[in-house]
Amino acid sequence: MTVTATSVDQPDQLQPRTPPTGLGNRLARLIPAATAALCGAVLYFSFPPRTVWWLALPAFAGFAWVLRGRSWKAALGLGYLFGLGFLLPLLVWTGVEVGPGPWLALVAVEAVFVALAGVGVAAVSRLPAWPLWAAAIWTAGEAVRARVPFRGFPWGKIAFGQADGVFLPLAAVGGTPVLGFAVVLCGFGLYEAGRLVAEGRRTRAVRRGAAAAALLSVALPVAGAVAARPLVSDAAENGTATVAVIQGNVPRSGLEFNAQRRAVLDYHARETGKLAADIKAGKVPKPDFVLWPENSSDIDPFANADAAIVIDRAARAVGVPISVGGVVERDGKLFNEQILWDPAKGPTQTYDKRQIQPFGEYLPLRSVLGAINENWTSMVRQDFSRGTEPGVFDLDGAKVGLVTCYEAAFDWAVRSEVTDGAQLISVPSNNATFDRSEMTYQQLAMSRIRAVEHSRTVTVPVTSGVSAVIMPDGRITQKTGMFVPAYLVQKVPLRTSETPATRLGVLPEIALVLVAAGGLGWATGSGLRGRRAADV
Repeated sequence: MTVTATSVDQPDQLQPRTPPTGLGNRLARLIPAATAALCGAVLYFSFPPRTVWWLALPAFAGFAWVLRGRSWKAALGLGYLFGLGFLLPLLVWTGVEVGPGPWLALVAVEAVFVALAGVGVAAVSRLPAWPLWAAAIWTAGEAVRARVPFRGFPWGKIAFGQADGVFLPLAAVGGTPVLGFAVVLCGFGLYEAGRLVAEGRRTRAVRRGAAAAALLSVALPVAGAVAARPLVSDAAENGTATVAVIQGNVPRSGLEFNAQRRAVLDYHARETGKLAADIKAGKVPKPDFVLWPENSSDIDPFANADAAIVIDRAARAVGVPISVGGVVERDGKLFNEQILWDPAKGPTQTYDKRQIQPFGEYLPLRSVLGAINENWTSMVRQDFSRGTEPGVFDLDGAKVGLVTCYEAAFDWAVRSEVTDGAQLISVPSNNATFDRSEMTYQQLAMSRIRAVEHSRTVTVPVTSGVSAVIMPDGRITQKTGMFVPAYLVQKVPLRTSETPATRLGVLPEIALVLVAAGGLGWATGSGLRGRRAADV
């Protein structure tokens, strides 16, 4: 067997694949397209509520197979098919109550970002150590998708499918960008290792540089995850707090969950009353504070005296402060607000949601959409306004950072609470509009990633479930069912140390984007030099 040191493909391999001819070959051309869509579907199955996180690896290995050496046009189409295979089933919950139109439109737009990443992967697929450049390009695509359009939509980040995986500790190293990068790098590396083995059997030659790069692409993410394990801990650093999470349920699922005036508020007050009775009976310990979900007060307690009375009675019954989610109008503006309600003082602190949901809490392009279909604008009659400051409530000495529902998908929205002093994170949510879809499990997985990323306990109070308590190591210690009233009470650790991910913030993501840019620049330069040489 011949051993060579180079890891660069021969010049003749840089030529585009020869288009097949004949009926059989035309049918064979469909194989890459079908494989791309299938690999996207396999990637979807790696996401919650399933725990087969490892499916992401063969998904990206197959994606690498269909993209390697393709022209940019072919890569664009194959990347789009991969995106459709992944995002169509992942985001089907967006059409639960509003029909397939918004779901299909959202997927059609988001898949464009995947397609463009596919073009980049194909462009660098002939470079030495190409899995590194290709994984960085995927991460750069996620970075863009998390910011545009309409301030981004990070749902479907690869990291969010890894809450049960071996790579999870890497979230504490560099957040979701590093965790996702490691998974994609390992998948691409597996394909490259397999390709080189097949090539070696065919040619009886081993290219040592390429083989080393492939093995490192697989080994380094795994080794990094093992090395990062000491960063993951659920030990208390600043004492403990006993927290109660209330899930009051809703009278009905869907967009009309709050159609019956004050029903949602009454449900949560009633469940808090049950908690108070059980505390008095000695069945559960008295919590230091109580956390209600987003929209748990379906009417403004500042504008409706009866709502304020209900909340005040609930706080007095349990004898500790309650963080209440409400829709509040102030100075003609609408806010999705968390209100800290003290049993003796009433409302003392507030937090206004900063990352509001397009087409759910505000309507971009309202005049354009209204001209197309007036019913679309009626679903969001008044746009919510954005908050401007982080929300960290001081609850009996414990500092609780508020990350309201959709905000959990955004790196900056969670990190800002920790850097502002949060010792514990709460993610109050309202998923009643999405019925029993996978959405609530996908969002719960995000909270598990955030727990490890910032080494904080994360509580998830949800109107209709699934509510949960998550330890700083990502373990769910208690959770509820869906569409049932329930409460959770647990003593949890308070922590103040910062992980590398917390300290570094966006820097790892910037570094990976620069790596992606470097790979694309190298590939473009190599392509230009190759074409010039061919012209001589």
